[in-house]
Amino acid sequence: MNSSTQMAPQQWARTIKPQNLHIANFLAFALLPLSGFGTDIYLPSLPGMAVDLQVSAVQVQFTITIFLISYGISQLFIGSILDSYGRYMSGLGALVVFTMSSIAVALTSSIEMIYAMRVVQGVTVGFAVAGKRAFFVDLYTGTKLKHYLGMFSIIWSTGPIIAPFVGGYLQTLYGWRANFWFLAILGGVLAIAEFIFSGETLPKKTPFQIRRVLGIYKEILSHLPFVLGVVLLGLSYAMVMVCNMTAPFVIEHHFAFDAVTTGYCSLILGFAWMVGGFISKAVVEHAFFRKLFVNIALQSLIIIAMIITLHFFENIYVMVAFAFLVHAGAGFTFNNYMTFSMTRFPKNAGVASGLTGGFTFLLVSAFSYGIINVLPAKDGLHLGWSYALLSLLVIIVVLLAKKHTNETN
Repeated sequence: MNSSTQMAPQQWARTIKPQNLHIANFLAFALLPLSGFGTDIYLPSLPGMAVDLQVSAVQVQFTITIFLISYGISQLFIGSILDSYGRYMSGLGALVVFTMSSIAVALTSSIEMIYAMRVVQGVTVGFAVAGKRAFFVDLYTGTKLKHYLGMFSIIWSTGPIIAPFVGGYLQTLYGWRANFWFLAILGGVLAIAEFIFSGETLPKKTPFQIRRVLGIYKEILSHLPFVLGVVLLGLSYAMVMVCNMTAPFVIEHHFAFDAVTTGYCSLILGFAWMVGGFISKAVVEHAFFRKLFVNIALQSLIIIAMIITLHFFENIYVMVAFAFLVHAGAGFTFNNYMTFSMTRFPKNAGVASGLTGGFTFLLVSAFSYGIINVLPAKDGLHLGWSYALLSLLVIIVVLLAKKHTNETN
């Protein structure tokens, strides 16, 4: 076992067996894309769901927003629970409940029931994913920890790559309910694997005391670079989520393609996010803000070109090509700041992980749902203007982050 690895002491009833450590690492990475699967697998089904359930497009889109809200809010509190009671049993129980809630969605025809189950799914995925983000901080230090954390957004992006591609075929062959049967099977398989191969990683149990917990929250949230980093995480992923919520209607209604085409487009755009993560890892040793400014400058120019081009010449290929470049830039920014945020508070990794994920997805839900109401899923030009608004906010926040860093140094 690597010297930078520290296993949890035997105060826990169930720790990872040394021979299972590599499998446990793999499972931890495998759980990271679960939030992406929870939102992206049924993106090609959104128009079909609206027809089948006899509800509006916005009502169906809200099933994604409500998942993101519950996922975000729950993580604000999950961190302290994970630091006090451990990661393993919390995550295992969450996977079981996630599986049951997916079955419930697949069986219902009530949009209200779907809303309720999506809240449950947001909370349970929050427990599972926040625990696995803290998993690596528990077990590793130094260069190896940075290597694993640098892989987060790359591994996470497999959800947006694979999920809508699979979902497009499931929608075409079996209808939208098949997506939630798939989620149920996925959750069940992961729960069984966790039970067999994983275990507790929290090095030391800390008592759950409200005053102590609030003190930790205050310390973390008063660290302005951390807060600005989380805002940038939210803005970066909001670019992806706005496209995810808009593109199915643009592709299937405006361009008159089918759900499989939506899945292929989502596959391409999910790969773009992964490309941004790989580029970020490749330039990890370069000056932090210099590479960020280069990235957002290029991204802004691409968005301007997208708006101008789509104004005169609009088709699905042009829209997806520009969106690919925008998403690659967003993935670059996200990967840089995810590593930054997760390494600020190693002694309170659960809380830091929860706050990072929580506020990120609250911001994502607020930005994405707000923008699609102002600029609804009409055409590619509306998507371009949505990117432009988010890009402007990214520039402002990066400038603030740079200014504060100069002042504190």
